[in-house]
Amino acid sequence: MLNKKQRFIGAAFGGMMLFLAFPFTGSITPLIFIGFVPLLSLEASINQSKSSSWTILLYSLICFLIFNIGTSWWLINASLGGAIFAFLFNSVIMTICFQAFHLTRKYVGSKEGYLALPFYWLGLEYLHNHWEFAHPWLTLGNTFSIRTSWIQWYEYTGVSGGSLWVITVNVLCYLAYRSWKKKQNFRGAIITVSIAILLPIAVSIFVGFQHRNQIKQEKNKQMINTIIVQPNIDPYNQKFDYSTFKEQNTSILKLASQKVNANTQLVIAPETAISASFDESELEALSIYPMYRDSISTWNTNLLIGASTLKTFDKRQSKSSRKLEDGRFIEYYNSSLMLRPDSATTFVHKSKLVAGVEQVPYSKYVPFFEELAVDNGGIIGSLGKEERVKIMNTPFGSIAPIVCYESVFSEFVAEQSRLGAKLLCVITNDGWWEDTPGYKQHFSFARLRAIENRKWLIRSANTGKSGVISSNGAIVSETKWWHPDVISADVPLMSKLTAFARYGDILGRSAAFLSVFIFIFAISKKIKPNKPLREKNREDTEV
Repeated sequence: MLNKKQRFIGAAFGGMMLFLAFPFTGSITPLIFIGFVPLLSLEASINQSKSSSWTILLYSLICFLIFNIGTSWWLINASLGGAIFAFLFNSVIMTICFQAFHLTRKYVGSKEGYLALPFYWLGLEYLHNHWEFAHPWLTLGNTFSIRTSWIQWYEYTGVSGGSLWVITVNVLCYLAYRSWKKKQNFRGAIITVSIAILLPIAVSIFVGFQHRNQIKQEKNKQMINTIIVQPNIDPYNQKFDYSTFKEQNTSILKLASQKVNANTQLVIAPETAISASFDESELEALSIYPMYRDSISTWNTNLLIGASTLKTFDKRQSKSSRKLEDGRFIEYYNSSLMLRPDSATTFVHKSKLVAGVEQVPYSKYVPFFEELAVDNGGIIGSLGKEERVKIMNTPFGSIAPIVCYESVFSEFVAEQSRLGAKLLCVITNDGWWEDTPGYKQHFSFARLRAIENRKWLIRSANTGKSGVISSNGAIVSETKWWHPDVISADVPLMSKLTAFARYGDILGRSAAFLSVFIFIFAISKKIKPNKPLREKNREDTEV
């Protein structure tokens, strides 16, 4: 059995392996397959020593806190308080998930417990995609965003398939370690682990080969010329300085004009490129509107650009509505605008809002939470959002407007594909995090959306990285960080729906549903214990 010092070391070591495996905080991807092994080992030791089940909470919290801080420490550049809350909150819910596994193993059975762990973890990740505290950044399947040749099968499973792979291999590695300690069929255990790691990679190579043929066919159908603008405006010291508002927008048009040609059909510029909040009904009265109108008319092209917008209402629309002195209500939005030379402007509001910055979770039920909101470029409190997923129509076909954080949500982008989007367009402002792993991870995760939907993806980031990603997740072109730049790229429009785009996150939904029943069953066994089972679970031995 492990003593207290060994348990602390094991918990810390596990957390370190998990964050060192994550993209750009180590990028040692194979470590993800053994990152949970120390935690599984000390859990078995605690179970065998007859210690209180609450003991595992401390060690798993240490492990997951190190994982969260190690992968996301750069959040402090945006908000120290928000970062601390994120570290603690995410670590606690991961700890609760692991505790559910521990209780299941203890009260139902060892084999049953290990089988339950993937259900619990995928269920947790699914929940973390679908509530107001949503933060899918640390989804385990995101680890492979820099190893896209390993996970071409994401077009069938989505990122949840990667998480299932990670948890399954970790359990098998732990069982192999236990076999080695007990000197029981270690060779068979190693063969099983090897198959579990190598078989998905082999399948990925096969799927990737098939998709390359599909790319050739799609390229022969329809290509469009796109211009991607990276203006590089400092979000802290310049972007929301309205004395330079016109200058900022002039620089966007100047950059675009360097690459626009007669074949250009789409120009994209970053999130909140038009940073001064304006009423959507008064767009044409905006001081900079004439120069945008004249440019797109001259170029005869479409412009997708981010903006801070607002709308006023006679009645409260949502929890984000704020009452004005005249009795009306106002809502602010983080919006995508499609400016076209031949029709009215289309507005789509960001749907997936950043908790604590753009949205105060559950403030509808606890109103004073709004007072804890982080300043979001001069707007404090929850923004309004679209109630359903939307896409934008253009003369050349439909596109998916994806604003910043939305690109981390796999099912959100899949639904845009399902609605008919043929091209994924990400607009973002990653300058809040400065030159850290944050913007690199964000760019990398976009590669997973391309694979899941088998769509090309173009990305305009205010300070970088902007770029073009093919439908197999390969980076075709990218810009440097903190450098004004513009990219011209011919990209194909992809119309075929993948299994994941068509059916969504089946793995996550199923796991979330089944994990509830598994846990209820485990608790029922605690109420009415099975004595022979307790004796069987004590057979686990650790060092």
